[in-house]
Order: sequence, then structure tokens, then C-alpha cells
Amino acid sequence: MIPDSIVVLDRVSAGYGQHIVLRDLCLELPCGSFTALLGGNGSGKTTLLKTFAGILKPLAGQVTYPIRDGSPTVIGYVPQREALDALFLLSGFEVALMGTYGRVPPGRRVPASERDFTFQCLRLTGADGFAQKPFSKLSGGQKQRVLIARALAGRPRFLLLDEPTAGIDVPAVEAIMDTLSTLHREWGLTVLLVSHDLAVVRRYVQRVLLLQHGVLIGGTPADMLAPDQVARLLELSLG
Repeated sequence: MIPDSIVVLDRVSAGYGQHIVLRDLCLELPCGSFTALLGGNGSGKTTLLKTFAGILKPLAGQVTYPIRDGSPTVIGYVPQREALDALFLLSGFEVALMGTYGRVPPGRRVPASERDFTFQCLRLTGADGFAQKPFSKLSGGQKQRVLIARALAGRPRFLLLDEPTAGIDVPAVEAIMDTLSTLHREWGLTVLLVSHDLAVVRRYVQRVLLLQHGVLIGGTPADMLAPDQVARLLELSLG
């Protein structure tokens, strides 16, 4: 096992019910890394991310989060934006406040200290200026900032993001990725994001994982985004 791994996959198979999407995956992801997960459409990227997050239990094998500093690993998960669009009655602040619920007993009002921390997270992601607006009325980039703040409000060590820059304009993409880069650097967060944006991957991440035909391989952006690899990835995406 790599010292200071944030997570270890040991022959993990993942999927839904009896349907196996991924089989016998092995991986050790270092603490403090900034990693992109790439793969063609339907390759299982979201399935793998949900398995990391504990939303899906592995169908076989084991996902281990080594204990560090005597504390369990807290995971922050940012789903694809559309997953929360139905929460039309909630403001951006109320959506972000959900991140604190793991520390607040059921039926209890969220304490002022947690509300203040949530607003700090919104400020960090540049979402404080529109936090009182209905979540459903926000632009795509604004929603992503709120959802990242929601994940940060959980005080995570490991931040998982599913297509955080999909469907938003270039300035919003840059703002979100700059924010993630700053949080990675200043908070020491381990970041894993699913992305199809190769320009973003080249510019920001330190490590790339490529999911091809159920096999997970990893390396530096320079190696994994070499022309032959990109051609193979585009072929998978188009296929």
C-alpha cells in the first residue's frame, strides 16, 4: 500500500443490482493529489465515483479509506448539476447548508456556527453574492459553485466532482477550476473529478486516470494525454 493513500481499491467490482459495470479494479490514490478521471461515454466513470463516495456499495472487493491522524476520511461529493435541479423551493444557501447535516442531529436547528461556516464556503467558491436566490433560477456555473460549497461545508478531506464544468461557459469553467486549484493547494484537499474537457485536464490536474474497457490505468497528464491516448479516448467517446 502506498503510504498516505486516501483510498485503496482492492479487486473492486461495481454496478447496479446484478449488473456489473466495472470488474476487479485495483487502485491506490495518494493523499493530496489532484486527479482527473477520463473515459468514453458509458465507461463507468460515474459508477466509479459513486462507489468512491459510498453511494454504491461494491459488488465485490473492498474500498478502504486508511485512517489518518486518528480520524476517518470525510468525503465531499458534487453530483452532476441536473441531479439537484428539482429542489426549486430552496435557495442556494439552503442547498449549501445541506453539507453540514452530517454534524447536526436530526430535528435540530443548524447552529449559527455551522451557518457561518457554510457562508464562508459560499464566499470561497464565489457564490455568496447569489446565495439567497432560488437554486433553480441560478445559471449553470452558479449552481456548480453552490454545489461545491455544499460539499465543502461537510469539511471533507476527499472531494469528488462529477463533470463540474459540463455545459457552462469558459469564464465560469476557469473560475470553478481556479477555485478547486486554490482549495487543493490551501486546504490540502485530495480532488478527483470526472471530466471530458481535455484542455481543463491538461491545465489543472497532476494525475490522470483513464477508464477503458473496464480497465483503470493512470499516469501524468503528459503521458495519458499523448496523441495516441487522446485518439483512443475520442474513439471511445464517439463509439
